[in-house]
Amino acid sequence: MSRWPLWAVLAPGEPAWLERRARAIVMTEEDEEDGKEQPFEVIAGSGRYQAIVSTEASYVGAEMQIAEELSLECDEPVYSIERANDPWAVTAWRNGALEVLEVGPEGLAKSLGCPLPGSEKTSDRAARKPLRHVALVEGVRAQEAPRVLQEANDPFPPEHYRFEDTPRGLRISSRTGNIGFADVTLSERLPNAIAYAVIASPSLDFLVVSMLQGGECIGRFAHPHDEFTSLPVINEVKGERSPERILAALGIPAEWFRHE
Repeated sequence: MSRWPLWAVLAPGEPAWLERRARAIVMTEEDEEDGKEQPFEVIAGSGRYQAIVSTEASYVGAEMQIAEELSLECDEPVYSIERANDPWAVTAWRNGALEVLEVGPEGLAKSLGCPLPGSEKTSDRAARKPLRHVALVEGVRAQEAPRVLQEANDPFPPEHYRFEDTPRGLRISSRTGNIGFADVTLSERLPNAIAYAVIASPSLDFLVVSMLQGGECIGRFAHPHDEFTSLPVINEVKGERSPERILAALGIPAEWFRHE
C-alpha cells in the first residue's frame, strides 16, 4: 500500500479468516456480483494480531463496524483506528462494546506486532491532510436524532455529536470530525429522511458527497471525479458542482474542514 491508510482494524486471527469476515461485513452481495474490489487489505503481523487497513475515504467509519462485529467473535480485544481526522480516534472493542482509548495509533499497532504502513515516514500530521465527516439530514429534527441513534445502538454517546437545526435540515458534526454512521442510521430509520454525507480535506481539493435514503447511497458526487466507483454517480449537489458552492448549498461552513 503506497498511500497513508485512513483507517485500520487490529484484530486477532488468521489473515485469510479476517479478510473473509471483513469483506462480508462491509460489502454487499451486489458488490460481489459486480466484481467490486474490497476497500481494504489485510497486512499480516508478527504475532496474534493482523491489521486491516484502507485508504478509501468513502469508507471512513467502516472500521467501527468491522471492529464491533469481529469483537463478538474474538476472545481478545479488537481495536479500531480512525486516522482521517485530528485528533485520531482509537477504540477498543470487547463483545460489541467500545471504549475510547487515549493512546497513539502507531504505538498501539507496533505493540501488537502489526505496525501501520507509512508510520515511519509520516510523523508530520499537517502533511496528512486530515479529513472531516459532516452531514446534512433533511426530514429530521435535532431533538429526535439522539433518540433514534440510541435505539439503533449507535457506538457514540449523544454528547459526541453536535446537532443543529438549520433552515436546510439537521446538521450533524463532531469535535473530532468523525460522525461514524449517524447519517446512514438516520436515513435508514426515518422514512422521510434524506442525508447528504460530506467528507472533505482542509483545502477542499478532495470532497465526496453521498446522498443517502433508506440507509443506501442513491447518489455519489466526487471531486475529483472517481471513475471506478460502483455507486450511482451524480454530477451536481443541489444544483452546484464546485466544493465551495456545494457546501454553501448544504449550509455547511467550509471553515469546518480548514482546521489546522
